[in-house]
Amino acid sequence: MARISGINIPENKRGLIALTYIFGIGKHISKQIFEIIKMNPNTKVKNWSDLELNKIRKFINKNITIEGELKHEIQLDINRLLDIKCYRGIRHQIGLPVRGQKTKNNGRPRPCQSNS
Repeated sequence: MARISGINIPENKRGLIALTYIFGIGKHISKQIFEIIKMNPNTKVKNWSDLELNKIRKFINKNITIEGELKHEIQLDINRLLDIKCYRGIRHQIGLPVRGQKTKNNGRPRPCQSNS
């Protein structure tokens, strides 16, 4: 099983789809990676050579923020919104939708933790 940045990549998937198992890499970024490295995105992971796998590992580690580091950045951004008490920060704090979604049907807040 191939490992990139501590994540097990499924071997029976195409390379384009397999890279999306890493948090922070979607189909668009995965496609860009294969274009830059000049690899075929349709080859299955089990058919990758060690050289190709190392190319992908090096490129991802050098150029893309993924997994724990990305989650940490996102949490810092949310904390900054909470600190400056902007509208989006307050919506995060209450647990309501932040990006303008309707709340009549589905936007139920998280259950409040009362002291009683």
